[in-house]
Amino acid sequence: MRTGERNSLARRLALVLRHAPEKFDLEMDINGWIDVKEIIKQFKKQGGKRFHWLRPHHFAAISETDPKGRYEIRGNTIRATYGHTVEIELDLPTDNIPDSLFYPCNPAEAENIMEVGISPSGRAHVHLSASIRSAAEAGHVHFPLPTILEVDTAQMNAAGETIWHAGVTVYLVDSVPPQYITAIDNDNSEYVLARARWEDEEE
Repeated sequence: MRTGERNSLARRLALVLRHAPEKFDLEMDINGWIDVKEIIKQFKKQGGKRFHWLRPHHFAAISETDPKGRYEIRGNTIRATYGHTVEIELDLPTDNIPDSLFYPCNPAEAENIMEVGISPSGRAHVHLSASIRSAAEAGHVHFPLPTILEVDTAQMNAAGETIWHAGVTVYLVDSVPPQYITAIDNDNSEYVLARARWEDEEE
């Protein structure tokens, strides 16, 4: 699979598994799974010769090599592990959750978020990161210098809130009440390392 083919397939796969399976006349089950052979059939039907080469092992290759663990294959089905805008019932792991997770946000909105809490805003769930650095990298996609909020997931768990582990460094929650949120100082060593990387890339 050439790089261009892989990227084109990955974009379509994200659309199908996270956002709009109906655009390809595909049915998703309640936990987000779709039959791989049905996806291949519809991609070939709508993409014509562009996907004539597509086979199930290509989906396995994308799932197994994705560094963020965006996709999961089980038998003849595949699903996205996070990033959904469609409503599904998560059956992801909920054990061994770190005591703290992290969320990047617009600095201009940080104070308000700390007062009202974190909501999904367009996605089905709030996405939290396993480390300050990974949260900073995710936030930098949207903001030059994101503010990083720390979420006390130990206290959330103790209060009965459910937290799911999705992908490699991503965790999901329905929402985060304000009492579990604090702000990370921009001089934090992990954040400083992330900023140094961005500055190197811009030079």
